[in-house]
Amino acid sequence: MTEETSLYPGTWAERTPDKAAIVMAGSGEIVTYRQLDDQANRLSQLFRSLGLQPGDHIAFCMENRAEFLPIMWGAHYAGLYYTAISSRLKAGELAYIVEDSGSRVLLASPYKAEDLAEVRDRLAHLDRRYSVGGAIDGFEPFEDAVGACSTEPLPDRIESQPMLYSSGTTGRPKGVKPSFSGAPLGGGEGLTKLISLLLGSDDSSVYLSPAPLYHAAPLRYSTQYHRLGATVVVMERFDAEAALAAVENYAVTHGQWVPTMFVRMLKLPEETRQRYDVSSLRCAVHAAAPCPIPIKERMIEWFGPIVHEYYAGTEGNGFVYCNSEDWLAHKGTVGRPLQCEVHIVDDDQREVATGEEGTVYFGPSAQRFEYHNDPDKTADSFLDNGWSTLGDIGRVDEDGFLYLTDRKANMIISGGVNIYPQETENVLTMHPKVQDVAVIGVPNDDFGEEVKAVVQPTDMALAGGSLEAELIAFCREQLADVKCPRSVDFRSELPRHPTGKLYKRLLKDEYWKGRSSRI
Repeated sequence: MTEETSLYPGTWAERTPDKAAIVMAGSGEIVTYRQLDDQANRLSQLFRSLGLQPGDHIAFCMENRAEFLPIMWGAHYAGLYYTAISSRLKAGELAYIVEDSGSRVLLASPYKAEDLAEVRDRLAHLDRRYSVGGAIDGFEPFEDAVGACSTEPLPDRIESQPMLYSSGTTGRPKGVKPSFSGAPLGGGEGLTKLISLLLGSDDSSVYLSPAPLYHAAPLRYSTQYHRLGATVVVMERFDAEAALAAVENYAVTHGQWVPTMFVRMLKLPEETRQRYDVSSLRCAVHAAAPCPIPIKERMIEWFGPIVHEYYAGTEGNGFVYCNSEDWLAHKGTVGRPLQCEVHIVDDDQREVATGEEGTVYFGPSAQRFEYHNDPDKTADSFLDNGWSTLGDIGRVDEDGFLYLTDRKANMIISGGVNIYPQETENVLTMHPKVQDVAVIGVPNDDFGEEVKAVVQPTDMALAGGSLEAELIAFCREQLADVKCPRSVDFRSELPRHPTGKLYKRLLKDEYWKGRSSRI
């Protein structure tokens, strides 16, 4: 790759048209670079024929499937903001994101047909609704619409952006809206250079994406590997042994994981783990959730010193990175900042001394962002000097390495999935037998954290297994299961200040007692 290389699939469609751009790990289905570019061009032509212009918005919701990344690139070619919606969300949650984002077009697979039927009226405002890979009542067939369009590229294409949703303390997800650069399509992104320089990625790489593509990291990293002309191997769903088989079968060189996946692979029987040849791996990068020190030690011992870690957010305001050598010398760190400085700030917005805890800020921010339709949340994320935060608590050691110790907004990360407890609390509060409720993250050896509800019932005589099951079922009727408590504890009273403020930290400390951090 040279500085003059235009970084998008069309470049590789010209150079290596028959090379696999996408391989579905389970089915073996292949999408070549020529097919990817043609599909993206057709889709961009479709969007433009509907009157969508650069800066307009579309959304798509589906499981990992061969059409997912071509749809993303089609939106990108058309210069649109695009939102990949979690396929695990319930009907109301899905409809809210479509409405809040201002999307004009929705693409979905039959996997979501039942949920979409529940909110048919709330989707009636859309310009178009397309079903991908099968029929959905009220949706037009995607394949027919795209197949009728030309593969000619649109003129004057510019770099577009994803607007992915990250929840907040108000309980409703908020779209993280980056600004458009206006750069011509193929100009690349800062992340492209990072993965090329730090991870040794290039057009010879084979990248394994074992997680759902609607998450920010899998989506963005798959995008970057396509920019570099690499092959992206997508797992339809994660399975520990199947992941090792994919590494061997496709000679995977790079992969991105969350710590839960490490745990699942390490729990396989020794003979199962040793059955697969993982020597092709040159880089195993992880992020999204804290990795327990013993787990990471074992992964480095197994894979070798090729385990990389980073700390960043959908907001794109900073990037902290650590390789295996640095981590072994600073166990527990998430790394040192690369894009901009890290500052640890107290509640009075003053920097604290080295080694002291405070809120982690990046500054000056590498990228300005806003939370769509939430100016207050946007403002709360920035200091007057331009430094910005993701809301995490941490400290920096004398060598400049960052350690995360807690989350200011009480966010729970379970298996790499961000869960904001306010949304769950809002649901449980409405149950007639609940007087008060706090939802917190508690330790889980597999997932890092799991969701627990601590409930003050209207009558303590109701407390017990029956009410616990009732509350969990009540929650699952309205929210994705990952947001719902896996267990419920009962208290006669929750620790609240006379003003009504809940001292959630006191509850959390009870469950995390004896651990070095509260995440």
